[in-house]
Amino acid sequence: MAFDPNAAAPPGSGIFGLPHREDEASIVLVPVPFAATVSYGGGAENGPDAILAASAQVDLYDLQYGRVYEHGIHMLAADGDVAAAQAPTRALVEAVLADGGAEPGSARVAPIDAAGAMVNARVHAATARILAAGRIPGIVGGDHSAPYGSIRACAERFPGLGILHVDAHADLRVAYEGFRWSHASIMDNVLRDVPQVARLVQVGIRDFCEQEFLAIQQSRGRIVTHFDAHWQRRRLCGETFDRLCQETIAALPDDVYVSIDIDGLDPALCPHTGTPVPGGLQFGELVHLIGCLADSGRRIVGFDLVEVAPGADEWDANVAARVLYKLCGAALRTRR
Repeated sequence: MAFDPNAAAPPGSGIFGLPHREDEASIVLVPVPFAATVSYGGGAENGPDAILAASAQVDLYDLQYGRVYEHGIHMLAADGDVAAAQAPTRALVEAVLADGGAEPGSARVAPIDAAGAMVNARVHAATARILAAGRIPGIVGGDHSAPYGSIRACAERFPGLGILHVDAHADLRVAYEGFRWSHASIMDNVLRDVPQVARLVQVGIRDFCEQEFLAIQQSRGRIVTHFDAHWQRRRLCGETFDRLCQETIAALPDDVYVSIDIDGLDPALCPHTGTPVPGGLQFGELVHLIGCLADSGRRIVGFDLVEVAPGADEWDANVAARVLYKLCGAALRTRR
């Protein structure tokens, strides 16, 4: 039967109900069902499957980007070793957390760090293969540690890379709770280990510790952070949201990786995410920000969407699936 973009998604079809094989797709999504180091609420390891299921409800014609589906979007099967590592690694993490954390590099965290390193290597290899084929990689997490390998692969291929990071948290903690590859340490790890990343531009930040604040201040411009409180005050004083977005995009280099933690949104849109924080972007505001990037002449070379933890209903995944489709549309626009 011929594919009909106006019909309901066929049972058993791929992401967004699409029939594309990997070799037919311009965008290849890598699910990473790993969230071992989460420090509050859990469930993000179930995000990729929940988003896949909810994506069947996304209508394929997009008012902003048109027939996104025509370019081909494919989601890979999850890496079996990554999926298998989640439960035993999480059990080790919970034992450490019950004792208030551990010293970084200690024997207690060594197997946890080793599991994180394995995930990083698998994600890096998958991303590098996708990039070598001329396709756009997208990581679907999992917690925010999941895209480290992808960011590294993108930066290696596109030196001078910028990251647009939407999040409630700065994620600049050093080995948070003792874990080298903590979800709260992703951007600290990237900036320390990936010198090809020229700049990190953060939006929505409203929960951070003093060490992270100092890291931002002392970064000599490598980190540009737009705190949510500052944006809200500027808007209350009459500035437009579009002006804030244009200011944000202007700080990015030509090649950009987009990293979106779903908790960068208002928690009403992601109530089951692991670390929700009051404030944040509305759905339309995030869409506008991504659209400003897509229309700026810059190139989106890769992206991720993480920390989606499904609840009893499909609301979190439903919102996330729509964010994911917008990311695909924006990335493809920058390729044309």
